[in-house]
Amino acid sequence: MAGVVVLFGKVQEAAAVKDLLVKRGYDVSAACTLGAQALAALDALDRGIVVCGYKYADMIYSALWAQLPKGFGMLLIAGSGVLEEGVEENVVTLPMPLKVEDLTATLDMMLSTMERQRKKEKARGLRRNNSERALLDEAKSVLMGRNHMSEQEAHRYMQLSCMESGRGMMETAKLILTLMG
Repeated sequence: MAGVVVLFGKVQEAAAVKDLLVKRGYDVSAACTLGAQALAALDALDRGIVVCGYKYADMIYSALWAQLPKGFGMLLIAGSGVLEEGVEENVVTLPMPLKVEDLTATLDMMLSTMERQRKKEKARGLRRNNSERALLDEAKSVLMGRNHMSEQEAHRYMQLSCMESGRGMMETAKLILTLMG
């Protein structure tokens, strides 16, 4: 699940940003004052964003960035002096003083980008390799030959069989070949 972890060096800052985000409907998992606390809070999430300031008692943002697990982004909120010095690549930044509209628009953009990336990765995982495609084609051919179906009808039959039986497409294709082949 995607979430937001807030991290600022002062308790009041972390609590204020968390409250602001929660009031606007964001799922804020934790408000932290130490980088180690933020990293621990990230363990409960699959993906998400750390909204943070520049410096904490145990580290600065770049040390935290280097330790972020895959699937997490960072939104650094800092003074213009810090931002002008340059920040780590792929860290999204907002200057102080902070405008609420800028914060929410940036967070929305980051979360929607993460969701698109997650969907792309999921779709990539669903692509079949050549041997799997050949197995599916063979099962469809058997259905087409034995039951006088078109390729679309055979494919649809296999999809319905998957849904009814709770089996995956590959398992269904193997079963068709075993029973009819």
